[in-house]
Amino acid sequence: MTAGDDQLRWESGQAVFRMPAEIDVTNANHLRAALRAAVRQATSVLIIDMSATTFCDSAGVQAIVDAYNQVEARNQNAVAPTQLRLVATVVRRIITLVGIDQLIPVYPTLEAALADSG
Repeated sequence: MTAGDDQLRWESGQAVFRMPAEIDVTNANHLRAALRAAVRQATSVLIIDMSATTFCDSAGVQAIVDAYNQVEARNQNAVAPTQLRLVATVVRRIITLVGIDQLIPVYPTLEAALADSG
């Protein structure tokens, strides 16, 4: 599976992976596979855009953690490491409660994530 269809797009040279409105056990495996493909395609920055996400259960959280782990593993041998960023609004509380914000920088808007020169 490739992250292509309508989930992965490029903005200002950065990969933006759009998450769906609801993330749960019914679609988390598909998202996990698509995120893995996006990590393989990403260059310097991969933004996981959850700005339209209104619900995310533990399966969705695990898919994001898996993407983080894949980026970390890839960066160990990468000449040009990938920086992972996360945009969360409605689901920001769950992101912070489970500590994802300690692993991945979280932004309030896609524009803020794109503008960070980090």
